[in-house]
Amino acid sequence: MATNKTVFFLIGILLIVLGTSMLAPYALQVLFNEKSHSFISASFVTIFIGVLFTLANLEKEFKLNLKQTFLFSSLAWVMVAIFGSLPFLLSDQNFSLSEAFFESMSGITTTGATIISDLDNSPKSILLWRAIMQWLGGIGIVVMAITILPLLKVGGMQLFKMEGPGSTEKILPRTIEVATIIISTYIVLTFICGFFYWTFGMTIFDSVSHAMTTIATGGFSTHNDSIGYFKSSNIEIVASLFIILGSIPFISYLKFAQGNRKIFFKDVQIKGLLYLLFVSTLIMFFYLYFINYESSLLDKIRISSFNVISILSGTGYVTDDFGLWGKFSLIFFLLLMFIGGCAGSTACGIKIFRLQMLLIFLKNQVKKFISPNSVIINKYNNQKISDSFINSVIIFIFTFLFIFLIIAMLLSISGLDFITSISGAASSISNVGPGLGDMIGPNGNYKDIPDLSKWILSFGMLLGRLELFAVLVLFFPSFWRN
Repeated sequence: MATNKTVFFLIGILLIVLGTSMLAPYALQVLFNEKSHSFISASFVTIFIGVLFTLANLEKEFKLNLKQTFLFSSLAWVMVAIFGSLPFLLSDQNFSLSEAFFESMSGITTTGATIISDLDNSPKSILLWRAIMQWLGGIGIVVMAITILPLLKVGGMQLFKMEGPGSTEKILPRTIEVATIIISTYIVLTFICGFFYWTFGMTIFDSVSHAMTTIATGGFSTHNDSIGYFKSSNIEIVASLFIILGSIPFISYLKFAQGNRKIFFKDVQIKGLLYLLFVSTLIMFFYLYFINYESSLLDKIRISSFNVISILSGTGYVTDDFGLWGKFSLIFFLLLMFIGGCAGSTACGIKIFRLQMLLIFLKNQVKKFISPNSVIINKYNNQKISDSFINSVIIFIFTFLFIFLIIAMLLSISGLDFITSISGAASSISNVGPGLGDMIGPNGNYKDIPDLSKWILSFGMLLGRLELFAVLVLFFPSFWRN
């Protein structure tokens, strides 16, 4: 019988990994003679607590049942966000508690919203830590989406269940086996991305930092102007390519490694992502052409494609303030925020497959109106899907939009204006980063919003990253009953 000891043992392991990761920014503090040595203190505390967790929860056999898996999924992200905020709190940058936790949660959930107003003059150790947090969050959500969420049957994620034993008792060995290939792929993609960034003009520091946040589709940058700082079309092309690679289901890389060489051409979700990117880019290109945006045709294509890819994937890199393009661009990008990338990728949002499932449902409903007695078999990616499966997807989409409205209302109550409340809620639950308007738009940040708003947005980021129900289930008393 699994106990909560397994949950806290695993969290201890995560904290040890997190604390060890803090040594890299500490090396930069020493290298660049930074006044604060916050990372060595934060590393010691995090590793110490992690070791205590592991030693206090040793068992002969480690197992997770469904209940413990739900608990681990949420608690792991919260604990990492808490301890990940320590370097910010202990630094000489005067982070408040709400600011430090907000920045940390934004990093580990790969959201990309920031309270730092002057990135160009911020300590390199802080900038690197933000990138590391997003990189760790990206690989964490990929492994979770492939090995844990399908077993929890969260919002239709069971569709991406790997072949093999389905019992939750097999989660740990199954996770280790799958994670090895996934993490290797993730590291290789990060290395290649960083190499191309460096080749096309970034410094080694910038290329490493941006490579980690690109593959994680997180969007944290080392400069106030984000990718636009480099003023390089080659860098934008590299960013666009690797954002797409990060938005593709990592289970496809796994299947490719296992011998399925045509997976990238056959997967319905990948084709849906590419089709949506193509159509959205065309729409934005013609819009910029229609409003006589001052740039050449090639620049309009480049600007349209980059910003569409960045917003749809939830990365949040910017090259231009699309808030100044007119009201249509605001509504259009708000819509893209909700959609997101593919399930099982580092991308965020409702996910492509759920919208495809919704279209299948609507199409079949129309067929039933025309032919009430017809027997319709629902299929997705050549897999038969039940009505209960489609219902779970519809419930997820409804819940997603309902919670978005609740977050928006809470933000308005905390003192934010309409456009900031709406876009802030969409940005947090979709894990995008930049919102709309003067305050949190592409050229703004979240520093000046009230502390209450920061906590609300932090919770929204957690909900969005963990597919809502993995967190919401913890608030039901029946969950805690034996």
